[in-house]
Formats: sequence, C-alpha cells, structure tokens
Amino acid sequence: MNTPSATFLVSHPAHLIALGFGSGLSPIAPGTVGTLWAWLFFTALSPLLSPLAMGLFIAASALVGWWACTLTSTHLGVMDSGAIVWDEVVAFWLVLWLLTPASLTSQLAAFLWFRFFDAAKPGPVRWADTHFKGFGWRGGFGILWDDLVAAFCTLLVIALWRA
Repeated sequence: MNTPSATFLVSHPAHLIALGFGSGLSPIAPGTVGTLWAWLFFTALSPLLSPLAMGLFIAASALVGWWACTLTSTHLGVMDSGAIVWDEVVAFWLVLWLLTPASLTSQLAAFLWFRFFDAAKPGPVRWADTHFKGFGWRGGFGILWDDLVAAFCTLLVIALWRA
C-alpha cells in the first residue's frame, strides 16, 4: 500500500499519529498541510502549558513519533511517504516553542522558512535526509531527522534576522 486512505489512518494508533491526525492525507502538499495543522495545534495548546511542559510534550511527541513513523512506513511499504507528516509537526512545534513569545508575523516567517528548508532541502537538510534511510528504527529516526535539521536551519535564519 503506497497511498494511505482514511481506513488506513484509523486502523492503528501509529498511523493516526504519523499521518498527523489526517493532515497527511491531503492530496495537495501534505507536508505543508501538516505544518499548518502543527501551527494551529500549538497555538491552541501553548496557553494551557508552561514553557517547560510544552518542551516535555514536544520531546515526548518526538519519541512517540519515532515509533509511529517507523511502524507506519513499514505498513505502507514506503520508506518516507509524503503522507507521513509527524516529522513536520514535531519539528515545527520545536521552532514555535523556541521562538515563543513571537508575533504572528514572526510565526509566519518561521512557517515560510521551515517549509523552504523542508521542501528544498538545501545543504545540511539534504545531508540529513540521506543519512538514515531504510525501514525499521533507523529509518523511522531518519524521517524525523531531516525535519529537525530544517527546524535548526529555520531557527538559525531567524536568529540572524533578529541580530
């Protein structure tokens, strides 16, 4: 199975997570849709959690996501399906968490830079994307790794912009 369906989404908790609670099923730009979902969810959740609790939530989400992405990619039979968007979700949460407090304009800039780094995969992001390929735990980590590098690049650009 290469293209997941709504039935696949709800057939296992790992699928629900890895496919970004359905945002990865978008037929157009699922990574962008997953990042938008992450932004909305972060905006709703952040007033309810302290900065430390949000950081712990993101760390736990990364670990759970590693499991979910590993299992879902195996079930799909695709090493890094475009429908798997949990990597974008966790990485963008990390960006937003480290930027907080941030204006809507700063958040939009972060969104645009993150999408650029994730989609275009320049330099270090391309390097990260090639280093942990395959199925199993290594491949599941690889799904997350290049997006975490894209998040770092986004934060670096914003730090330089602010300086």
